[in-house]
Amino acid sequence: MSTIFKKIIDREIPADIIYEDDLCLAFNDINPKAPVHVLVIPKKEIASTDDIADEDKELIGHLFTVIRDLARSLNLGDGYRVVANCGPHAGQEVPHLHYHILGGRRMTWPPG
Repeated sequence: MSTIFKKIIDREIPADIIYEDDLCLAFNDINPKAPVHVLVIPKKEIASTDDIADEDKELIGHLFTVIRDLARSLNLGDGYRVVANCGPHAGQEVPHLHYHILGGRRMTWPPG
């Protein structure tokens, strides 16, 4: 069964896509938790951080350079948070690896 993120990658459902390349996709979250809330997902289906394979090292590095570049282009120079939830107790709702970029306001700690 396809996840909602796979359906976005396949253009079966719409999303406010702000970046795309051969390896990943970034789009605005439909339920933002900050003024800037972007999701960055690999096009390769990886269920969670626990499912990253050794051969995914370059892909994960690529995702983080995309995150860095997006943060710059979104004017998040005062700071931003990158979050990856892993598993249901951490709040992962979609079983497809994804990173949240949250910014545009002061973050608090601990987060939850």
